[in-house]
Amino acid sequence: MKEHRLKQTRQRQVLFDVLLQAEGHLSVEDVVTRAQAELPGLGHATVYRTLKLFVEAGVAHERRFQDGQTRYEPVEAGGHHDHLICKTCGHIFEFEDDEIERRQARVAKAHGLRVVSHRHDIYGECVAPDTCSWKKQAQA
Repeated sequence: MKEHRLKQTRQRQVLFDVLLQAEGHLSVEDVVTRAQAELPGLGHATVYRTLKLFVEAGVAHERRFQDGQTRYEPVEAGGHHDHLICKTCGHIFEFEDDEIERRQARVAKAHGLRVVSHRHDIYGECVAPDTCSWKKQAQA
């Protein structure tokens, strides 16, 4: 947080740690639940404002997928990834593919553009929805 010139408070540090320790993309509710384990009085408004501040400072990404829920993830230095989202169970898989990145750059160049940022989300369904391991984990 110091690197991004954010005043370091106990609440911000706890919220930042929650983002860093999470595997996946967290909703505001997810962050509140996890942070309240350490800061029981922490409210939704504080979490929401702090997450917005993290996004503005460039330490977190705000993601909106087709389910309409806003989710957050930490920015990884030099890290870029795309997403595969299962419409059956809702699981979000992160992936990196150099060939996709090269092809996007070629397509942009062919249209006279240079890619400065992009977002690539692919929606699909688990091949065997009745036996989807992510769905079973979520229900457990």
